[in-house]
Amino acid sequence: MKRSRTLRFAAYAAALAVAVAGCATRPTSSPGSAPGQPEAPSGFRTGLGTATATRHMAAAANPLATEAGREILRAGGSAIDAAIAMQMVLTLVEPQSSGIGGGAFLLHFNGQRVQSFDGRETAPLAADENLFLTPQGRAMGFFDAVVGGRSVGTPGLLRMLELAHRQHGKLPWARLFEPAIRLAEAGFPVSPRLHTLLAGEKHLSKNDAARAYFYNADGTPKAVGTLLRNPELAATLQAIAQGGADAFYRGPIAADIVGAVRGHATNPGQLAEADLAGYRAKERAPLCTDYKRWRICGMGPPSSGGIAVAQMLGVLNLRNIAVVPPVEVDGRLEPQADAVHLFSEAGRLAFADRNQYVADSDFVPVDAAALTSPAYLAERAKLIGDRSMGRASPGTPPGVSAAWADDVSSDRIATSHISAVDGFGNAVSMTTSIEDAFGARLMVRGFLLNNQLTDFSFLPRESDGKGGMKPDGAPVANRVQPGKRPRSSMAPTLVFDRQTNALVATLGSPGGSLIINYVAKTLVGLLDWRLDVQQAIALPNFGSRNGPTEVEEGRVSARLIDALKARGHDVRAIPMTSGLQAIVRARLPDARSGWAGGADPRREGVALGD
Repeated sequence: MKRSRTLRFAAYAAALAVAVAGCATRPTSSPGSAPGQPEAPSGFRTGLGTATATRHMAAAANPLATEAGREILRAGGSAIDAAIAMQMVLTLVEPQSSGIGGGAFLLHFNGQRVQSFDGRETAPLAADENLFLTPQGRAMGFFDAVVGGRSVGTPGLLRMLELAHRQHGKLPWARLFEPAIRLAEAGFPVSPRLHTLLAGEKHLSKNDAARAYFYNADGTPKAVGTLLRNPELAATLQAIAQGGADAFYRGPIAADIVGAVRGHATNPGQLAEADLAGYRAKERAPLCTDYKRWRICGMGPPSSGGIAVAQMLGVLNLRNIAVVPPVEVDGRLEPQADAVHLFSEAGRLAFADRNQYVADSDFVPVDAAALTSPAYLAERAKLIGDRSMGRASPGTPPGVSAAWADDVSSDRIATSHISAVDGFGNAVSMTTSIEDAFGARLMVRGFLLNNQLTDFSFLPRESDGKGGMKPDGAPVANRVQPGKRPRSSMAPTLVFDRQTNALVATLGSPGGSLIINYVAKTLVGLLDWRLDVQQAIALPNFGSRNGPTEVEEGRVSARLIDALKARGHDVRAIPMTSGLQAIVRARLPDARSGWAGGADPRREGVALGD
């Protein structure tokens, strides 16, 4: 056992060296410089190939997490089992993005039907719509709200995973925690991406536990390759492994979470032990729509991701983006201007509706069927002309009459994505988050707490355009309310062949509100442009969130930008740090049927299978 662990560490260290050497594009923007960017870029890996398998496959944002998923699959575990094991390891090795202190959305396919599980955080029962207002009634500054206890929602991840495991797990719950506990006790090497984000982070070191764990005595982040041990997290995971999710939601761990939140010196929050004890994960109806010969299933509210992706694809279906595939420019694939124009205009329309209508459907009526109906999208598609519309207005779907104010807040979700397929016909797509990079910057018992409450609108009423609210302004659908789940952009996705119901793909991405464009781009790449999975993921990112047309900095040509400007686009080249993981059904080179997996070269993930 000790020798095999040493070999794994040696292989991982070699992978880290390759990751550093293979970064053809280095970060050129300071962390947080781009609008709505939850995590800074850390380079672009070149030379990534497509992974293949015939039995099962796992994909996650860190090689150690993926290896844990494959270990569980090899032991006879299900896709749910593998996802749980990968998430526990990600809590340790990718703490900036997700963990047991946060929440997630999960889609599951059992070979016959799709289920969706909601593990989104909830607002404390003591919170109200004025949570992020200053005494003068204006919106707080983003980091004034984030750092500390005010922004912490009731974590939902573990309750959701426990619910899914009860239905679809094959291995014992405790077995799924073993890889993460081993790594937490033995230590793992600091990765280049973790080091990069620590180096650009301004707030984390203010927390005593986080400073002692992540930083040297002189305040510098621990170097790439430094072995990080986390015995506190190992003990926490051991308690959850033996006691189930109750060990987290009740008792000493819950008390320590609440103590950290309510006891913050400058920005205390309102989370109570009753909020943790009363949290419930929910099984919700998945949002499934048709796109050409495929059935696309995503997450419904409180996520906006499934609706927005479905709306974009519905519009693009009418305009047939398939006829403008990428072309080779300077030795790499680049989207054509016509494709970026269509895609960006479709995004504008979707984001206009998203900001107007979508919130937690337990509190706000959200008619997903009306928003994604072919007739409604056909009317919306007519708004796309030869020149950019600049900014789209929300539509009026049939039967939707709620007079909500537009939500002008930015979605900054630091996130990770996990995909898995097992040998029993099951598949998982799970997007998981603690919101901003390193969450609320509160470390408790070896893990970080989320700041998901800042995904609510800071202004509960219609904006006056100056950081305040209009007198008697209409309410914002995504305002803070006790027990409410903040709107998300997370878009875990499953794709099926409409004729056979066979699974075609499982995919998703981190990236804040840009998640919607990342997932839609990859779907277009796979389904319309017939790219292989790694090409579709690596293709330069682009799109619009109903503002400027955004293209990936350093990865598109000046010719493309000029062509878009000639069509009236306000083009912004920004870092677009997706973290896509995807597994697709494939015909392998030896003519066997199997799986092909891809991972995003903008992060550190891999796909592994047998």
